[in-house]
Amino acid sequence: MRIADERLQADPSRVVLRPFHLGWQARTADGNRAFKLVQDISALSEEQAELEYRRVANDFAERHWQTERMFLERYAEVEDVLGLDGNAFSEMRRKLIGSYFCHEYTYAAAALMNPSIVPHPDQSGMAGGACRFVMSLRAVGEGHISSIAFREGIFQPGGDFTLWPQSSFATAADSAIAEVAGDEAVTVYRHPDSSLSNTVIFPVTEQQAGGLEDLRLVRFDHGGGDYEWIGTYTAYSGRAIRSELMRTCDFKSFTLEPIKGRAGRNKGMALFPQKVGGKYAMVGRQDGKNLFLLTSDDLECWDDEGALLMTPKYPWEFIQIGNCGSPLLTEHGWLLFTHGVGAMRKYALGCALLDRDDPSKVLARSVAPVLTAEHGDRAGYVPNVVYTCGALLMGEELLVPYGISDSAVGFATTTVDNLLKIME
Repeated sequence: MRIADERLQADPSRVVLRPFHLGWQARTADGNRAFKLVQDISALSEEQAELEYRRVANDFAERHWQTERMFLERYAEVEDVLGLDGNAFSEMRRKLIGSYFCHEYTYAAAALMNPSIVPHPDQSGMAGGACRFVMSLRAVGEGHISSIAFREGIFQPGGDFTLWPQSSFATAADSAIAEVAGDEAVTVYRHPDSSLSNTVIFPVTEQQAGGLEDLRLVRFDHGGGDYEWIGTYTAYSGRAIRSELMRTCDFKSFTLEPIKGRAGRNKGMALFPQKVGGKYAMVGRQDGKNLFLLTSDDLECWDDEGALLMTPKYPWEFIQIGNCGSPLLTEHGWLLFTHGVGAMRKYALGCALLDRDDPSKVLARSVAPVLTAEHGDRAGYVPNVVYTCGALLMGEELLVPYGISDSAVGFATTTVDNLLKIME
């Protein structure tokens, strides 16, 4: 593989405005904390309130996009929950109250890692074989909570690529409802005036409270050019995990829903980009060590433990193997990137070739890693790790973004032919 110079690093300067929820309150406390806070703000004179709001605006207005609108939106939520009389407050005081129930959140301060990549829904203006792409990233911020961030870019023939720039403002995708405890699907929406590259998807449900981890995106072909972008990810509650689906047709609205059935209790499931033999198909590690092939008639329900597909064979993968994103269809068969864990818990990338019509047949696999952590890439929050959640195939060329030691993201390019040469 050819390693690019481009690196994406954790960045504590990337912040979003998020709701601030007041913490624990003793049973002996005097009344509701939130209501008492509103009373304290209401008791300020108009001059005091104006002065305090100017301080807040001076501190934060330039750090966020449409800050005052967001303060008003947060006030409206507080008013609804506490049953406040909105007519009792001036617009300035409503914004001041809203500011007390907001905070800055550094969504990528700790790590940026484990990317996946798919063709963009908008390929207008692409010529000469170029492909516009969407890349998802696992961003880890304050409290070690994982969220989903995005970058857009263009992959050019010959292996060159460019990433679109981000603005200084990031925005959180909004849900129409508050956090939910059940298993129903939840839809979140990108702000209509925000770009995808500046959008972050945060946990919404109780099951997701600990983070949305390792999204594996795929452009799924329902047939006849009907594409849907589907991602599998791990929802972590802080105590337990399960696999869930993220579904979108335009990257403007995103539906997050649990995978039903026994297979959904595991992590690291990767969906094939089309039905195989009339069924949906996934690759997953159902026993913590080996790779399995799973099939289902229902995209949302996977109640099959699957058939054993691959076991660790070489020393660099003796501890366990797993997939590194959805299989890619080539003229030779399904190209599947894998990861292996060897001595000293060192992660490395490998690959395998599966039969096009019967992907339960492994035609070949890499004897040695195709990518491993070396030199400076060995250092990070979790050292000696390279990991990807998907690659982009354009003709015979591949763009492989990959996580570096759970701390940063690098990029490599290669060709299908180069990978076939190291398989047997």
